[in-house]
Amino acid sequence: MKISVKISPGTGMSGRLGIDFGTSNTVLALWDEATQQGIPLHIPEYGFSQVQNEEVISVIPSLIHYTEDSRVWIGQQVIERSLQDSPQTLRWMKKYISNRSPIRFKIGDREITPQDAGKDFLGTILLFANQQIDFKEEEVGLSVPVEAFEHYENWLVSVAEQAGMPRFRLIDEPSAAALGYGANIQPGNVYLIFDFGGGTMHASVILIESEDQAQTGRRCRVLGKSGKNIGGTTIDQWLFQDVLQKNQLTDGDPRIRPWSTALLVECQRLKENLSSNQTTSLEFSPPGSDLQICASYTREQFESLLDEHDFFVQLNHLIRSAIQSAAERGYREEEIQAVLMVGGSSQIPSVQRLLRQSFGKERVFFNRPLDAVARGAAAFVAGVDFYDYIQHDYAIRYINPQKQTYDYYPIVKKGTPYPTREPVSRISVKASYNGQTRLGVAIFEVGEKRPQNSTSYELIFDTHG
Repeated sequence: MKISVKISPGTGMSGRLGIDFGTSNTVLALWDEATQQGIPLHIPEYGFSQVQNEEVISVIPSLIHYTEDSRVWIGQQVIERSLQDSPQTLRWMKKYISNRSPIRFKIGDREITPQDAGKDFLGTILLFANQQIDFKEEEVGLSVPVEAFEHYENWLVSVAEQAGMPRFRLIDEPSAAALGYGANIQPGNVYLIFDFGGGTMHASVILIESEDQAQTGRRCRVLGKSGKNIGGTTIDQWLFQDVLQKNQLTDGDPRIRPWSTALLVECQRLKENLSSNQTTSLEFSPPGSDLQICASYTREQFESLLDEHDFFVQLNHLIRSAIQSAAERGYREEEIQAVLMVGGSSQIPSVQRLLRQSFGKERVFFNRPLDAVARGAAAFVAGVDFYDYIQHDYAIRYINPQKQTYDYYPIVKKGTPYPTREPVSRISVKASYNGQTRLGVAIFEVGEKRPQNSTSYELIFDTHG
């Protein structure tokens, strides 16, 4: 039996809604035919307006609160009711889902997983948008992290289907960000997209195809990309531990456990304040408790904390890795025309300063940190296209008779351009018995080799296909 593997993108009519489900915030954008760009969609019930570089945009906090009578509050509804610190309020859903976290939340008599909470949150927003906009045959663009494995994409697709989205396509967040910056993009140029959100940090080097090379409209092709599971919530955890240490406390203290989420939120606020102020302080006195937690930070002390965790080393390694991947495809660092910064955490001054020092002040742009991805996703389904490549190896497992153990045979290799016009791999599989009419082939998504053991891989396999 012979098997041919070909990779094809989704097809369908161009549409108008782009969705960026983020760890901290979620943004929706509608494609505007008149201006030929995505415009942030405001949902008064769930979102709030925020000024970003003298422009008003709409943001939905990625929060969901479960009430005792089985209702839910979404986004801004949670904040308006002062429920953001409640143990029945869930956050950071995207990060938990991406990392396959086994965590479960006890809400009354129910146990809720991050997947459940994320589905309730995003599904509610999609249902509302569907009722307001009347999608009909329009496509919806959903953004996914560059390092996302298929389990996250499959979860996202299931949420869209259950919400009644008739047609949808996925686009990785860096490519969406490039399209979202729009006005700063010129055909034939190379750009670095730096996306630092609540759950992840990743960099992508992309090429905007010249008009004579593009088949329809403008296309961007990903030349190199790299990602790390470091986000704004990671920094919040570092601050959390440091604040406890300053107060001679540990997270194992029974007095801390009931209030750990509320204290984490305070650490998040402290971090955000340091983006616009040189000094700030934290005072935490939960009701009904004898806890009195106080801490003051200067921006310099905050940056020293980041340095203690090798944050800047990892950031630099991330960028160099993406640039090296592009160099292997024949594109030098000097050819990068601009660096486009997206994600709420990219507003940290020391992060902006590091990129400016590396690439020059005139080449670094950060005027659309919150809405670029959603705008780009809307542009993508409206017809602005891109090229991409496969991020991880895909392989079948077989028994190696020499090793007397399992081994993996790649059928789609990391770096394969996507979409493909021809099959990228052909294999022959022997039947187990005469007359066999069915064959199951287990395909594994292979992550990077683990540094402590060069023969050990991270394998992602879904038994349900």
